Amino acid sequence: MKMASHKRDYYEILGVPRTASVEDLKKVYRKLALQHHPDRNPGNKEAEEKFKEAAEAYAVLSDPEKRSLYDQFGHSLGGRGFSGFEDFSENFSDFTDIFGGLFGDFFGSSRRSSRRSDRVRRGVDLQYDLEIALEEIVQGKEVNLEIPRQETCEHCTGSGAEPGSKKATCPDCKGTGERRLSQGFIIFQQTCSRCRGEGEWIEKVCRNCQGRGRVSKKRKLNIKVPAGIEPGARLKVSGEGETGDRGGSAGDLYVRIIPKAHSFFHLDGRDLLCETEIPYTVACLGGQVGIPTLVDGDYKLKIPKGTQNDKIFRIPEKGLPSFRGHERGDQLVQVRIHVPRHVPETEKKLLEELAKLRKEEIEGRKNLFEKVKDSFKE
Repeated sequence: MKMASHKRDYYEILGVPRTASVEDLKKVYRKLALQHHPDRNPGNKEAEEKFKEAAEAYAVLSDPEKRSLYDQFGHSLGGRGFSGFEDFSENFSDFTDIFGGLFGDFFGSSRRSSRRSDRVRRGVDLQYDLEIALEEIVQGKEVNLEIPRQETCEHCTGSGAEPGSKKATCPDCKGTGERRLSQGFIIFQQTCSRCRGEGEWIEKVCRNCQGRGRVSKKRKLNIKVPAGIEPGARLKVSGEGETGDRGGSAGDLYVRIIPKAHSFFHLDGRDLLCETEIPYTVACLGGQVGIPTLVDGDYKLKIPKGTQNDKIFRIPEKGLPSFRGHERGDQLVQVRIHVPRHVPETEKKLLEELAKLRKEEIEGRKNLFEKVKDSFKE
């Protein structure tokens, strides 16, 4: 005669006292189910059995009526018995309700208590790159922009349905926006293909927006760029991003400042860098040269006697003003001594006389190599 297999006590399986509350059962079961879930233990028959065992114990003890019968009559449940989970592929529907309710999003199978179409969504933030001249950054400027964005369709007021047409609960997902499928032990939850996760199905879509509820438009805005704003900084314009769905608030617009390349000036933080050429005579004898600025027109820069090539002069407070109220930057001027490619005859004679006075070798006389050779003969 074949002996019946011995079933373990449900309280023993879950490791709880007989006085355990439903909340205590839920916590313990969650821990055991995660530990022995087939997804985490592929091919492990022992884990599979423990998973089934814990599921059966929780299914009985979490139900007040079944728990009362179990406490009185044991596993027979007063003659009603329990079918168990021997065939998961066929008897999984009740268990998925238990498991899904306990684990929510843990295995990607959260259950929605409300339709997705009832959810308010905030609009998307937008960014616009604004190229602006250095002069405009220094002085500040008002700029007219045309921003492409998505706005609520006026024809259907954002519903996506043709006026007069109704929205109905999606017959495939029953309004949840998702479909749940089970294959063996694994529960799959995916967006409903018919309603695209909205939970509602439009009988006749809006001819203007094709059911999207929004259309592409260009928004004209006037933006004030403050003097001294840092290159790369972003100006926030609240509520000028894309419109939200179903009454949701609009997103924001961020205008990023991109300085245009300048033919004379270069930025270094708040300082302006530039180069200028000065005549050889001015470098030797000293004098003044006019230097363009972005603040007050030309500036008379004093060049001292004997100025060397690549010398850098600093002109205070001719750079970018501070956006946050700090001191203005400076303008740095690097001088290059100008050497003419072609010298008139009158100037050439003067230069030759100067070379004689300075005892400098010029074309037609001994060069440096010859002078070195002569030094070895002495």
